[in-house]
Amino acid sequence: MAKNQNQSARTTLEEVNESLTTAAQRIEDNKKYINWALIAIAVIALLAIGYIYGIRNPNMQKAKDQIGKADLELLQGNQDEALKDYEKVASEFGNKPAERAHLNAAILLYQKGEYEKAVKHLEDYSASGNLIAPASQSLLGDCYVNLKKLDKAVIAYDKAISMAGDNDAYAPAFMIKKATVLHEQKKYAEEADIYQTILDKYPMYGQQTGFSVEKYLERANALAGK
Repeated sequence: MAKNQNQSARTTLEEVNESLTTAAQRIEDNKKYINWALIAIAVIALLAIGYIYGIRNPNMQKAKDQIGKADLELLQGNQDEALKDYEKVASEFGNKPAERAHLNAAILLYQKGEYEKAVKHLEDYSASGNLIAPASQSLLGDCYVNLKKLDKAVIAYDKAISMAGDNDAYAPAFMIKKATVLHEQKKYAEEADIYQTILDKYPMYGQQTGFSVEKYLERANALAGK
């Protein structure tokens, strides 16, 4: 009996030792992969640091310097020179200053009546911010209106309205722009719905801006046969 117990204990110990030996071997084998992984991570980190300090930061500063020059030209009333500088920054860089350059170039091009070029800059502009983002989409809609692309204008105004959220100055203004386009498309019932929504959600807008929402609602309802 004792012999059997000793044999059983020996067998168990052998199994444990074998298991530990196998585990140790696996750890030893895995060390190679772990070391290679650590080396790879270190290389990636060095590349990232090199990019940030060797490429991104100098490019960021260069873009800031160039857009600062464009801003100065604009302040001095040299719109054509400012536009050239903004377009240069927009084409040469892909960072935050370049984003603003796209937007500023689009504004100047819109003022010059070059709507197709303005649209291209706005399409390359990544809208962000509670005020700038919806305003940029509204400007895109204005460009499409002038290009007689009314369906695209409505889409742009819808985005502007959505981005504006409950902003009681922006949202109703963009809604009125959309309603104006719907009127041109003879979609009078949809136009009326927008004016009614403005009255319901932003009852003070007309009084604050001098825009007679009621008058345009009455006109739209009449044309819609209501």
